[in-house]
Amino acid sequence: MVKTIQPRDVTLLELEILFNIKLIRDQDFFCEWQDNLPELSESEKQQLDKVQAGYFNLLRYTPFLENIVKMVVLDPLLFIGDFYLSPYCVKSEKSIEISALDEDTIIKGSLDVLVLKDQLWLMVIESKQAAFSIEAGLAQILAYMLANPYRDKPTFGMITTGGSFVFIKLIQGEQPQYATSRIFELRNPDNELFKILKHITQLLCNGYNGCNG
Repeated sequence: MVKTIQPRDVTLLELEILFNIKLIRDQDFFCEWQDNLPELSESEKQQLDKVQAGYFNLLRYTPFLENIVKMVVLDPLLFIGDFYLSPYCVKSEKSIEISALDEDTIIKGSLDVLVLKDQLWLMVIESKQAAFSIEAGLAQILAYMLANPYRDKPTFGMITTGGSFVFIKLIQGEQPQYATSRIFELRNPDNELFKILKHITQLLCNGYNGCNG
């Protein structure tokens, strides 16, 4: 009998067993969040300052939930990064389905935000409630990223609680391998997380295949 799992219920151990996915600790595997980050324009800096101000204002009140995270943090970041303009296409709540190696288990679910260009998944963004650790979304977003049908190029993801962000890189190949960046905070003054978001998508738009591609 085939077993069906919702992505929100899957664990890292289950992904390791079902899909033979492997965590890579070598920093060279995920160089994209570390090297050659772009400079930001004054306009981008001013808009990002407003995003920070809105976030700090919300912290003065009761904890905000996932829909507020999207409105106050994710949507402005996608707008500033021109993800709502051509050649990008933003889709929300896209359904996915992947089968395990033994085909006895299927993972079905939908992801929060999917950024596409010519059917290439540029960024999978999974927003979590602000009170949760970003670690709570790692297995879930990896399950979504494994469903990417374009297996010849890296897939990148980002998890955010609104205040904290982590980037993920997945390469499928014969054995799926993934790595994470360090954790970035929205309150940091250098806007480094937006530079990484901008850098990764620019690389992929230019046909980038990875650190060694």
